[in-house]
Amino acid sequence: MLNRLSDLNICSKDDFVAALANVFEYSPWIAEETAALRPFAGVKELFVAMKSAVDRAPEELRLALIRAHPDLANKTQRAAGLTVESHAEQNSAGLDQLSDAEYKAFERVNNAYRAKFGFPYIVCVRRHTRDSILCDFERRLPNDASAEAQTSIGEICRIAALRLDQLVASDDKLAVHGRLSTHVLDTHSGRPAADIPVELTELSELGEARVVARAVTNSDGRTDQPLIGGRPLPIGRYELTFRVGAYFADRGVPLSDPPFLDRIPLHFSVSDPEGHLHVPLLVTPWSYTTYRGS
Repeated sequence: MLNRLSDLNICSKDDFVAALANVFEYSPWIAEETAALRPFAGVKELFVAMKSAVDRAPEELRLALIRAHPDLANKTQRAAGLTVESHAEQNSAGLDQLSDAEYKAFERVNNAYRAKFGFPYIVCVRRHTRDSILCDFERRLPNDASAEAQTSIGEICRIAALRLDQLVASDDKLAVHGRLSTHVLDTHSGRPAADIPVELTELSELGEARVVARAVTNSDGRTDQPLIGGRPLPIGRYELTFRVGAYFADRGVPLSDPPFLDRIPLHFSVSDPEGHLHVPLLVTPWSYTTYRGS
């Protein structure tokens, strides 16, 4: 349910807390403290107020906030029931469809992390793929408990910002979204290439590749909507496939049988979840090139 900020500014404290209680996992005390600071000029100001409540909280309350979060890809916790928010967030990264090898990898790092730090590993999964989550686990395991607690709070605030973005309608916006786009140019004829099917796939070291988006280029050689938009670009490795054989055949270009270029796969990586990554294709029946655009 999308709440208008103007309504949240004037509603009762109980209604305000009920609307925002789980922006921070199982921690309605943050919304309770923030309610007294109304009205807010925008969602950015609201988020700063909620984050400030976390920053000034005593260490034991901050630790309780960390411990309120579930382990990632934990079958027992999923069966017992995650919050609606956590369920959607974990599913967005494909953590509900892990291979046996991925489950074993997540179980190993979850156990190692808990054994060392005494609290669950937390990361804003909507900014990651399965592979990048496992890499982040390994990167953070050597840290000390104090550094990890601070990192965990930072990730919790990233999660909260995305939840707040989904919950509150405001004239201003939090900087939590990225965008992935493409553009196909037919350099044989010197014009945009229309009606080319495009498929975006998330690659994985231990599990199955996962199709993220399918689209067809329009008369401008672009897709009507970004391949990823309105959310972060998950850190990871991808394949962008263009079906160009039929495009050139339909335009009467003499081709070999089978055509020299039919399906063109471009492999690339995402490292900035809140950035704009443009991956164009410049193509002829016999050659192609790409570059990192913006």
